[in-house]
Amino acid sequence: MRGTSSLIASLAALAAVGALVVAPGATATPATASATPKCTTSLLDVWLDNSEGGGTAGSFYYKLAFTNFSSRTCTLRGAPGVVAADVHGHPVGSPAGTTSGGPTVRLRPGATATAVLRAVDPGVFTPSECQPVLAAGLCVKPPGQSAAKFVPFPLEVCSRVGHSSLEVQSVKAS
Repeated sequence: MRGTSSLIASLAALAAVGALVVAPGATATPATASATPKCTTSLLDVWLDNSEGGGTAGSFYYKLAFTNFSSRTCTLRGAPGVVAADVHGHPVGSPAGTTSGGPTVRLRPGATATAVLRAVDPGVFTPSECQPVLAAGLCVKPPGQSAAKFVPFPLEVCSRVGHSSLEVQSVKAS
């Protein structure tokens, strides 16, 4: 009896393992396979929401907005890449400084996330250290992407490389 019980227990254990391995239609889904994909530049509309722009001594603040116009949920994490640009989309000066980290933001279709952009007034620097120019807008790369979108927004910036007058924070849910 004792041998029969352990044989039955062993067969039951093998059957359970076999069911996990060969069950028809069953697939193993690791946690990473079900993760929401990153938002690519082509899925997003990038725009400047300056309706709540504010300022402090020598700085102005704007919201860079990222709206998901795809039919699928996607994620953004970190700070976007931002550089002032001329009318042809060529960089003017150095890229914006960024903050690191930040939460992962899930963007459902039609949803918007924002990142705060700080623009330092070039007038707080000496002309020789800043070399101020009027940029036609911003080239913005969503976090983790290499392709940029041009956002028309004339603003005066420092054109001297190595001396950025822009800083951008990580994206956050709106």
